[in-house]
Amino acid sequence: MQYGICNLSIVPLRIDPNDTSEMVSQVLYGEIFKVLEQRKTWSRIRLAFDKYEGWVDNKQYLEITEDSYKELKNQDHILSTDLIEFIQDSEKRLYTIPLGSSLNGLGILEHTFDGNSVATKQLKSNLIKTAFTYLNAPYLWGGKSPFGIDCSGFTQMVYKLNGYSILRDASQQATQGQALSFIEESEPGDLAFFDNTEGAIVHVGIIMEDNYIIHAHGKVRIDRLDHSGIYNVDKKTHTHKLRVIKKII
Repeated sequence: MQYGICNLSIVPLRIDPNDTSEMVSQVLYGEIFKVLEQRKTWSRIRLAFDKYEGWVDNKQYLEITEDSYKELKNQDHILSTDLIEFIQDSEKRLYTIPLGSSLNGLGILEHTFDGNSVATKQLKSNLIKTAFTYLNAPYLWGGKSPFGIDCSGFTQMVYKLNGYSILRDASQQATQGQALSFIEESEPGDLAFFDNTEGAIVHVGIIMEDNYIIHAHGKVRIDRLDHSGIYNVDKKTHTHKLRVIKKII
């Protein structure tokens, strides 16, 4: 088994081993993973954080030892907390890194960082404050950064920045936590899930106070939430049908 660490700011994780295939997620700076299969120019990996799998370009990560992987995996996450920051390599070259990048591997990568970070679990009440950091970020299928993010990437990153681990896709996140019967039982920070006409979970957002929800739809935005679903205040229509509300923490 081989192991790797992302040494670049944002690396696409693709469904197939070529540059034109669908991007299903992203690997942010400092994330570690197992290399399940290595070909001449591509590797199939499994991320340590959420066990998500996909293909990355061999030029866009560095191999690390099993001991280094285990050491980093067992550490509490230290994450960057500004929209964009910089790290510096041993030759004084600067690299940009986005919000939520992992800083645990700085020593292995021989990089330095002097920005703001967080390393401890935050109160549930801090989730909405973190969510506002992504406000107006454009929607991007598979995205996980303020420069492009999808609905479940948004919820995962907000929770991750507060010290909590949830799965990657909306359908996976819907299997976690405790189901609530009514919106009135929910608290700010709980997750609301929405399904399509076939009953499949296709969307997720974070519940706010007073029946509002913040979610990634076109951009990270705030809309009304009622028992039918999400009411888009701009289009004056319901855009998503409510399936279930989950209390994760």
